[in-house]
Amino acid sequence: MKLLTKQILKRLPPLYSQENVTDPVAQVKFFNPAGAGTWYATEFDGVDRFFGLVILHERELGYFSLSELQSYRGSFGLGIERDKFFEPQPLSKLRRLGT
Repeated sequence: MKLLTKQILKRLPPLYSQENVTDPVAQVKFFNPAGAGTWYATEFDGVDRFFGLVILHERELGYFSLSELQSYRGSFGLGIERDKFFEPQPLSKLRRLGT
């Protein structure tokens, strides 16, 4: 699965552009279909580095890498996928939903 499309790339703001935004919007969601891990990207450097909400063992804001998402293989050899049905949402809403 292609993790980033041209349409998503156009929507993702540059890295550090939302530092003063009270409630940034997650533009894309990635997830591990065979285990733990969900990543919501709010910013992208245009090459490899995202910033957003990361949910693994805990929830935290932080950086994550496109190349690491692409290279990961978990149970049954499954890789990280993009939620094709995800609609951009503010991080505050995602935190309330517990997703």
